Amino acid sequence: MSGVLITGGAGFIGSNLTHRLLSEGCNLTIYDNLSRPGSIYNVQWLQKMHGSNSFRLVVADLADFEKLKTAAEGAHCIYHLAGQVAVTTSVQDPRSDFEDNALGTFNVLEAARLVGDDPIFIYASTNKVYGGLEQIKIVEQDGRYGYADFPDGIPESAGLNFHSPYGCSKGAGDQYTRDYYRIYGLRSVVMRQSCIYGYHQFGIEDQGWIAWFILCAIKNQPITIYGDGKQVRDILFIKDLLNAYLLAVDQIDKSAGQVYNVGGGRRNTLAIWSEFGPILERLSGHSIPVEFKNWRPGDQKVYTSNIGKINRELGWSPEVSVDEGITRLYKWFKEHPELFSQL
Repeated sequence: MSGVLITGGAGFIGSNLTHRLLSEGCNLTIYDNLSRPGSIYNVQWLQKMHGSNSFRLVVADLADFEKLKTAAEGAHCIYHLAGQVAVTTSVQDPRSDFEDNALGTFNVLEAARLVGDDPIFIYASTNKVYGGLEQIKIVEQDGRYGYADFPDGIPESAGLNFHSPYGCSKGAGDQYTRDYYRIYGLRSVVMRQSCIYGYHQFGIEDQGWIAWFILCAIKNQPITIYGDGKQVRDILFIKDLLNAYLLAVDQIDKSAGQVYNVGGGRRNTLAIWSEFGPILERLSGHSIPVEFKNWRPGDQKVYTSNIGKINRELGWSPEVSVDEGITRLYKWFKEHPELFSQL
């Protein structure tokens, strides 16, 4: 494959995807404003691994449509991963969130339509498009919450119900991406992602909570839990997410125009503190100070993806277990103490 554009290519998911595609010999452009903490480190790591001239870096915002068009010229595949990533930030600054996510995605779609080489377009969406799922009965059992009636998780057929400015902006991008397939024939695929974690994730309290908790445990810093710690998420290691992306590209005749839930599924769920806390204490060898605060707006007690559709259609399923993935990430942070000075 050649002619790949990755927006947000210096971020967590983007840098891992860039590394994988460069290893396969792709001609690649990263489009990133480098505003995210750790993004400069990721660029330096990619240059060290593959050479300073192994990819083109365009430092610009998604609002700069002319630069986006130039970056997208001749692209055969576009991975749109850039944008604002935190619900709390969207509540504090909804205009910037809209400009980054809704308008930003529209700009990338237009660049793909106008100057790309009939590109495949992969959009990183979110499970937040399903909203708070208040209508679904929740039960508590063994120190964790779960669905009473959806043992395999929430399917793509669940109604959309955007909550928070972030949910609205990402949801707008989600639906625009779908419609560009219907109206313009753009070969687009929407990936509604759950909690993704892995190497080069510079987590913060508001986003990337698995990496954030691990960093706090290593640095022996207190962790704040919003809610009671029994809320459950399905989590997915970065390698498995990239496998899903590449399968969608390789099987674009099947995946074009489709929406897929991409997460750990029911086999890879984790209660954010009642289960994660003991894992962290075992890995770190010490107790971890924790403070509990009120629930945050729109925070779901449970979210688990039903990943049956992408398994049936593309043959994808997660390979890395919860314990294995967390252990890998913990060891990676322990091996890279130089990262702590940036966080």
